[in-house]
Amino acid sequence: MGDLSEVRRARGAVAAVFAVHGAVTGSFATRVPWVQDHASLGAGRLGFALAFTALGASCAMPLAGRISHRFGSRNALRGLIALWTLSLVLPALAPNLPTLCLAMFTYGACAGMADVAMNALGVEVERRLGRSVMSGLHGMWSAGALAGSAAGTLAAHLGADARTHFLLASAVLTVLGVLSCAWVLDLQPAADEEPPPRFALPPRSALLIGMVGFCAVFAEGASLDWSAVFLRDRLGSSAGLAAASTTAFMLTMAVARIAGDAVVNRFGAVRTVRAGGVLAVLGGLLVVLAGQPVVAMGGFALMGLGIAVVVPLCFAAAGHAGPNPSQAIAGVATITYTSGLIAPSLIGGVAQATSLVVSFGVVTALACGLAGCAGVLRSAERGAGREVSPRAAAVPGPRP
Repeated sequence: MGDLSEVRRARGAVAAVFAVHGAVTGSFATRVPWVQDHASLGAGRLGFALAFTALGASCAMPLAGRISHRFGSRNALRGLIALWTLSLVLPALAPNLPTLCLAMFTYGACAGMADVAMNALGVEVERRLGRSVMSGLHGMWSAGALAGSAAGTLAAHLGADARTHFLLASAVLTVLGVLSCAWVLDLQPAADEEPPPRFALPPRSALLIGMVGFCAVFAEGASLDWSAVFLRDRLGSSAGLAAASTTAFMLTMAVARIAGDAVVNRFGAVRTVRAGGVLAVLGGLLVVLAGQPVVAMGGFALMGLGIAVVVPLCFAAAGHAGPNPSQAIAGVATITYTSGLIAPSLIGGVAQATSLVVSFGVVTALACGLAGCAGVLRSAERGAGREVSPRAAAVPGPRP
């Protein structure tokens, strides 16, 4: 029973780390206009600089497994989450485009490595408990992002300098993140275990799982960045109502992720994603056919509900699919980061050439892939799709 209590405590600790990670993202997102003005950038140059976030993450994520092997999972996560929270101050210090690109590359690299480390620990907690927990962990990330964005919105409303805001937020979140790591699982490699390579192509299983995540993140990125524009430009809604649609979408995602583990434990990963894909397609059709703002808002809400648990389940499936969870998770994360990077610009390009209606037709078509390709997540269902008894969940402690 002591081992089970330890795993449950570790679950709470890694959930807190997820919330801290999300709070950094939410804090930064609200002050992007300040960063843009401080660096004297137009929209195009700002977009170019922000792309370095995904580039940095993609380059650095494969290193997370080697760092965990070298220092152990607890110390590795403690150091990586501290690097991530401290990196928040960098974008506000950049006075021009080159320095902002460097800052965003570093910011993205720290985000990606911490992301892989905490997801790998989340998968291990899920394995030891014998039931799905990844959706709830990602729900805590969304909750943290909402909290960070709320604090950032208040700071922006008060006219606070982003350098001061980021310094204070970074200090608070660093303390919270480092303290939370004291109770995460401390996994140590076996004495004869070879360290993972510094860089390696993701395994084939991660590529297939990553494509499911690609579809979900594409829909998420398109909805977050373009839902307000769709309501304002296509349906003539007020700026306040248009902004509310984005907030509602984020809240739907957060609530669905927090509640998603119960659904996954009841129906399994594959059936949950297939049902989610159907909901996302129905939501996309509502958006495409909407003649009133309330109909489009309902469509975006359905889409958020349908895709909410997909990415957590993709990480879980990657972690359960092979002998090297960090490498597989890094591969899936790289694909999903890429999707999040290209979705907003691709939607804009299609809209420029045709219309926003056609753009969200593309999103709806990709959502069909969730229902059709959900079977590749069966490894997550095998790894955590069933409840187990406390005796079965009380696995031995960390390896020596």
